Amino acid sequence: MNFDFKRMLKKELNVGLKDQKIRYGAGAALILLSVVMGNVPLLLLGAVLVATGFMRWCPAYSGMNKSTVDPNEPPPVSAGGHGEAEH
Repeated sequence: MNFDFKRMLKKELNVGLKDQKIRYGAGAALILLSVVMGNVPLLLLGAVLVATGFMRWCPAYSGMNKSTVDPNEPPPVSAGGHGEAEH
């Protein structure tokens, strides 16, 4: 398996909805655990998991040319939060 560093910087949708929920849960748990234990590396790891879940883009997945997006899942909502314009 090759890791492409140039492709790693290309932002693309590669985190599926199920993977996103797992990242949110694991990230929140690590952040909570880091607060209780006073552990900064756990805090950073939790923040990265939450951030990659929110953006639905993982640089490591891009570098490995991997995606967990199911072709049947709905497309992400636009940044403005508005769907198609109603007439």
